[in-house]
Amino acid sequence: SIPFFITFIGLEFAVSWIQKRKLSGRINDGISSLSLGILSRLPDVLFRSVDLISYIYVWNNYRLFELPWDSPWTWYLTLLGVDFAYYCFHRISHEVNILWAAHQIHHSSEDYNLFTALRQSVLQKYTSWMFNLPMALFIPPSVFAVHLQFNLLYQFWIHTEVINKLGPLEWILNTPSHHRVHHGRNPYCIDKNYGGTLIIWDRIFGTFEAEDAKVVYGLTHPVNSFDPIMLQLRPLANIWNTFWATPGFCNKLSVIFKGPGWGPGKPRLGLPEEIPVITGKEVPFNPVVPAYLNCYAVVHFAVIVDLYTELLATVATLSQGAVLLRIGFIILSLVSFGLLMENKSKAGILEIIRCLVFIGVYKLGYFRSQFTFLGHAYEV
Repeated sequence: SIPFFITFIGLEFAVSWIQKRKLSGRINDGISSLSLGILSRLPDVLFRSVDLISYIYVWNNYRLFELPWDSPWTWYLTLLGVDFAYYCFHRISHEVNILWAAHQIHHSSEDYNLFTALRQSVLQKYTSWMFNLPMALFIPPSVFAVHLQFNLLYQFWIHTEVINKLGPLEWILNTPSHHRVHHGRNPYCIDKNYGGTLIIWDRIFGTFEAEDAKVVYGLTHPVNSFDPIMLQLRPLANIWNTFWATPGFCNKLSVIFKGPGWGPGKPRLGLPEEIPVITGKEVPFNPVVPAYLNCYAVVHFAVIVDLYTELLATVATLSQGAVLLRIGFIILSLVSFGLLMENKSKAGILEIIRCLVFIGVYKLGYFRSQFTFLGHAYEV
């Protein structure tokens, strides 16, 4: 799917330039989103998909009956089943604080473009799998696996501002307009439009909201960071600190299992009037860095993408030590890029260390590029 993503991101840039005479995103936010996307996929290099492993286990041991894999009705039913399971999981991820701590990474960007679609959590996949298990009682794993990927890939293209409303399709499908609302921090956008492929579930269960006032994107309390590790772990740290600071055992459990806006004496999902008002003057987190530093980050990030895709292609032939070394270096690099984009004082020292590590392991043959002719260029 990577060539598909790159092609559509390039197309979005072109259309945005034609429409507005500006690109559809920023370098710092784009690198942050892609870093989080890479980070979220690194566990798959080491472990099999928990979605499929759990599904196949239930199918092999507990299925009630078997729908024919080659029947169109099985495929239609799976389309609905996978999308409804996604709606349930997605809604609960907004309404249960411990699940929101993982899911909010996807909402942390203050831009809204196709880069944002790739901004994913490392931890979210370890809770979403259970919502699909009822289908394992009767739907073959092969059909489920295809629809799981279809549902995920469909959601990529709806993360854009260059597509306006799509007429009658808006009644059935989740569209860019509907999903812009979902990513907004305007009060009217909060906890709305949870659908994946279809918007019908939101219309049925009362969580639908049409796009109205200009949407301001991001979290109600912005995180103001491009460090991918910080973005992944800080929400959990906040829950940990709030848990111990909240008196009473029941209240402590509520910190974990009620909504992120909950507090003692408040309703389960918090008070709507406490959501910050949107003034229209909100300024995204955008530290000023020299142009050459932006160019440097883009070039070095491209090198990491090359090493990452080469790792995916050759992981079966590598020793566990080599795999862990590459994963560790990729994580180090993504953190360093994030700190560079924040213009942190310690970023320069970390980047020097990162480059020295790269030269060492590259010369020893532990890293390889997919493009052998770039070897000397990488060392330079």
